[in-house]
Amino acid sequence: MGLSSILRRKRDAALPDAGDVSPVTTSTGYREDKTPPSVSKAASVTEQPADDLERSQKTDEPNVIETAAEEDPEIAALPIEVRQLVSLTDDPTMFTITFRYFVLCIIFVVPGAFLSMMSHFRTTEAPYSVFFVQIACHYAGHFLARVLPAWVIRVPFTGWSFSLNPGPWSIKEHVLVTLTAASGATYNLGYTPIAMAELYYGEKINPAVAIFFMFAIVWIGYAFAALARQLLLYDPNFIWPQALMQTTLFETFRKQDRSSPLARRQMKLFFLCFLGMTLWQFLPEYVFPFTSSLAFLCWVAPRNPVANFIGSGLGGMGLLNLSLDWSNINWNGSSILLTPWWTQVVLFLAFAFNCWVLLPAAKWGNLGSYKHGLMSNSLLTINGTTYPTLNVVTSDYQLNETAYAEYGDMYMGLQNLWATFFDYAKVTAAITWILTFGFVQIKTNLMKVIRSRGKTSQAQGQSINHQYHDRLNVIQRQYKEIPLWWYVALFMAGFLVLIVTIACGFLWIPIWTLFVALASAAVLVVPFGFLYAISNYQLAVGSFNELVYGYMVETPAGKSHRHPCGPSTYGSIAGDAWYRAQYMLQDQKIGHYMHIPPRTVFFSQVFGTILGIPVNYAVIRWVLNTKGDYLSGKKTDPLNQWSGQSLKSSNTLGVQYAVLGPSRLFKEAEMRPLPYAFLVGAVLPPILYIMHRTLPRWLRIDLWNVSIFFSGLSVFYGNISTGYTSAFIGGYVVMYWAYRYRFEVWKRYSYMVAAAFDAGFNLNMLSRCHTGGATTRIRWNAALPWTDRCPAMRS
Repeated sequence: MGLSSILRRKRDAALPDAGDVSPVTTSTGYREDKTPPSVSKAASVTEQPADDLERSQKTDEPNVIETAAEEDPEIAALPIEVRQLVSLTDDPTMFTITFRYFVLCIIFVVPGAFLSMMSHFRTTEAPYSVFFVQIACHYAGHFLARVLPAWVIRVPFTGWSFSLNPGPWSIKEHVLVTLTAASGATYNLGYTPIAMAELYYGEKINPAVAIFFMFAIVWIGYAFAALARQLLLYDPNFIWPQALMQTTLFETFRKQDRSSPLARRQMKLFFLCFLGMTLWQFLPEYVFPFTSSLAFLCWVAPRNPVANFIGSGLGGMGLLNLSLDWSNINWNGSSILLTPWWTQVVLFLAFAFNCWVLLPAAKWGNLGSYKHGLMSNSLLTINGTTYPTLNVVTSDYQLNETAYAEYGDMYMGLQNLWATFFDYAKVTAAITWILTFGFVQIKTNLMKVIRSRGKTSQAQGQSINHQYHDRLNVIQRQYKEIPLWWYVALFMAGFLVLIVTIACGFLWIPIWTLFVALASAAVLVVPFGFLYAISNYQLAVGSFNELVYGYMVETPAGKSHRHPCGPSTYGSIAGDAWYRAQYMLQDQKIGHYMHIPPRTVFFSQVFGTILGIPVNYAVIRWVLNTKGDYLSGKKTDPLNQWSGQSLKSSNTLGVQYAVLGPSRLFKEAEMRPLPYAFLVGAVLPPILYIMHRTLPRWLRIDLWNVSIFFSGLSVFYGNISTGYTSAFIGGYVVMYWAYRYRFEVWKRYSYMVAAAFDAGFNLNMLSRCHTGGATTRIRWNAALPWTDRCPAMRS
């Protein structure tokens, strides 16, 4: 049976989208609706009013899907969330890359790249949300489809031509514009060494070198997606929750275009939640700051220091503390409306162990001998003052032994100490976790990759999609796969740029460390991507890359490269490699869900970088030329916005790991155990796996993911312990109770509300950033200096 017959059979089946079959393009380039006769007949017989039809849809649609799943293994192979939310039909004639696509990409990517890059020099960020693009693009696309003339433009001296307005706005154009913005309307990690060198050390990098460096680290990251793509993308069991959320919003827009009553209700709820969150965030951030940390124990015993420490969410343990601030509730970058319940439980247990076990043991017990700066993130002297790291660096970036002897050894506060320990442990834990608990699934997928590249599959023209038999992969079989050489070309372009710039001395790292950076990133792509795909939790990079670089430049081969910009350069290469790979895979999963040709998705992602990176560099130059004195500390910004705090932190890390080096950092007795964290992370997952194989299955040890647990312990920074309990309660209601007992309501609205809350929160931050609200608050009871009403904490 041919592919067209398969698709026709599926469209005529009793599927949720049976009444929403995509229109077919006519020979004129415009579209007419082609509704299956069976659907037309059913509609004419029932002739239900819209409200009655909607009620019947609510009742019948899930039953139709599950009935179809019982009869069709292609549908049954999809997880229930996917088959209930994603369209199971496709129209391959829909427009993709059009003139409107390019116009909207420029409109949305250029300001997004500007705002995102500028934000990283400021105290408060002005986020440019991809949800804003996703929402605005829908209406902008329909507007262009109405007003643009249908002229055909011929390219001179070629046989090419294109139409300014080929027909109605396509959902596939909508998806591609959003993916381009996700790729290009962001910041570039390469800004850190570029800006640091000029601000702190008077070394201005050649503009061409800087721009090519920024392209190189991004394109290498995109190339590394090829290492995990065929393992993590096509398997339907890897749902990528963030991708599924955005797909749900796309599907709602698609159905809205066809006058679906349910879609109208979903969009009404979306905009109500979007507006509500935008307005609500002014309360904890501007009008009533105390709502960000509701410390009940402090209200009961306001003058009791012990009760205040236990109850405070701002510098205390956060016990019985609730928050109404979405920035605190949506903690760890893991949305409570998206993240699976088991992941939220692991993260909450990490918080509880951190704040309710380790903190009191450190404060009132004998957990450690160093009692200063319990919750400080800074390096400290023996008497608890901040260590003046910049004062121990000579003009040629070597350690000033005299100054170091004067200031003495460096110390960490105990909370920072164990956070660093678990920061290291999570890296090896992620690797051994996938080698144990994920081995069978990865091995199975790897065998499918090998079979897809075998002689038989190649002779029959079969791609990796033919190794999976779910409906989405069956649909995608009609589209050409991305050739491996495209990824190789991206990698070689980035690799050659880095080789040349490092060899010519434009950057600050030994050339051999580049190979270590790429090798370490390659090892981490699959384990970190695996976790992100199943848990919606992205492991933070932490200071792992800086530590590795610090050890390398302590060797004889690296001792001449101890420039403080070296660690951030190395971190930009190694960190961006697997960060960008994960984001590329996530966006390609959206393309998979929305039935976009893979090659078109790839083009949209690379095109986004071509638009965004030059804008990123232009912003860097503008900020350094006009705000450089504020960032370097020569002048004081009256609004305290151009602080460059991220650059200052990176410079401190550079001095720590490149100039001082790990050997001196770990010299003090309490810091010596830190390197052993890698051993702990490597050993614990195999132990848990043996327990999983021997103990009863109801214990679900396979869900005790220690890499996520360690990561939860390592990201507790900033003395903020509020929001975690509120998040746990909210997560229980949405991802446990509603998912289990109100699944129809959950699958219809959960992802929509998640998208609306994130979009509203980002709009609120953007508005406060540009109106001064981020730094000027209306403080009721302004005479009280403590936001969470814990006066004994500050006495």
